[in-house]
Amino acid sequence: MLKRVFMAPDPGRTRLRFATRAVLGIAVAVAVCGLAGHSLTGAVTGGLAALLALFTVTDATVRGQVVTTALLPVAGLPVLTAAAGLHDHPVARDLTFLAVVGAGVYARRWGPRGHSLGVFAFMTFFVAQFLHATSDQLPELYAGVLLSVLAAAAVRFGLWCYERRLPPPAVPAPPGGTGLARVTTRQAIQATAGAGFALVVGQLVSGQRWYWAVGATWWIFVNTTSRGETLVRGFRRLLGTVIGIALGLLVAMPVHGGPAVTALLAAVCVFGIFYTAAVSYTWMMLCVTLLAGLLYGLLGVLGPGLLALRLAETGVGALGAALAVVLVLPVTTHSVTDAWIQRALRCVHACTVETARRLAGAVDADPAPRVAELEQLLARVRLSVAPLVHPLNPMLGRKRRARHVLALLDDCAREVRGLVAVAADPEASHDARLATACRRVEAAVQALTEGGDILVQPDGPSATEPVLAHLHGLERALAELARPLRTPSGSPLVGA
Repeated sequence: MLKRVFMAPDPGRTRLRFATRAVLGIAVAVAVCGLAGHSLTGAVTGGLAALLALFTVTDATVRGQVVTTALLPVAGLPVLTAAAGLHDHPVARDLTFLAVVGAGVYARRWGPRGHSLGVFAFMTFFVAQFLHATSDQLPELYAGVLLSVLAAAAVRFGLWCYERRLPPPAVPAPPGGTGLARVTTRQAIQATAGAGFALVVGQLVSGQRWYWAVGATWWIFVNTTSRGETLVRGFRRLLGTVIGIALGLLVAMPVHGGPAVTALLAAVCVFGIFYTAAVSYTWMMLCVTLLAGLLYGLLGVLGPGLLALRLAETGVGALGAALAVVLVLPVTTHSVTDAWIQRALRCVHACTVETARRLAGAVDADPAPRVAELEQLLARVRLSVAPLVHPLNPMLGRKRRARHVLALLDDCAREVRGLVAVAADPEASHDARLATACRRVEAAVQALTEGGDILVQPDGPSATEPVLAHLHGLERALAELARPLRTPSGSPLVGA
């Protein structure tokens, strides 16, 4: 796990810049709140608003990110008003919280912007519970949110907008469908049901900190699609919380809420949250748990009992999420994995076609965006297959088959990258053999997605030429994929 976090590839130092900018942006936001004369409550609210503005906004273009960031207060302030106004009306407060959960998850159907606004709305309600906010504190909290989002935006889009120098990332469209066939609709119902369980049981565990259980359920559903993904994420969240609580006893408790040391350690935690988020949810949750402990130390309520209570509430939230994805409109790992693999295979074919056009002299042909899209789709495949390759998965046959599929898909991606590199050579030329090989790749992808047979021509002298060698390697990898992708019953990868 250490190797995965600290030695994971970071092309262009993107994760490092992402984490460093987050520390700077949140520090500026908290400083602005302090200069405005806000209390500790206002500064904490502002810092969390800046964190969310820097973390959750993931639109493909800088322009889209600016628009989404500007819309965050529009989504968050009405929710903050409701949360503070219903502070003394627990039944109405709880029902409103569940409505925010459902709406926040359902908003993912509108892509990254809907996801960002849904997360911000949920966390605004959560923070109001965290700080026990009341209506008389609203003016200060409004100002804290607005100033902090503005400060975070100034750092992100003005001081250090490294995204302007990068090509827009390819963002795979979410699965489609209508009604209950749409994954986001099913997940909204699941999340609401799981949060309802967490809310009721969490209040039985603690009448003051029950919202931790709801928060755990919510975040387990973020960036997951299938039942298996959600269960694995719940396990990782619980593991990260356990380790974070242990560190809290060793690190946060001795600090006793000292402002200078707490600020320094909080900056380290923020860096850790942003730096590890893309590679390890367990490590990210460790940093989140430690940051929460430091904030409770600032508020003067940190103690071993509080940390133990956080673990118990996190367990309740994880259980709520697990029951929801198993019992309420389950989205199987089988269906999700199959859909992402088929999209990745179609993208492989699109990459070869675009490369062939480039080699044929088409001036408008550019396979590079297709390669970027393929990398994003393969990341989604790895996420959906994660439950099958998890160390605790007892189904060894499926685990071996899933690893084989991932290895062969990586082979496909490597051959595609080689093709694109050859196509970038201005001296590369087109011939009839290339067109024939591309047609065979098209036929192989069609056979994989429709259940037909794949025939691979034997190696010949032409297979030593760079373009044809990559195409032949790609064809062989696709042919080898046929065996692990199909079970005797004809079902893809994970079985029924």
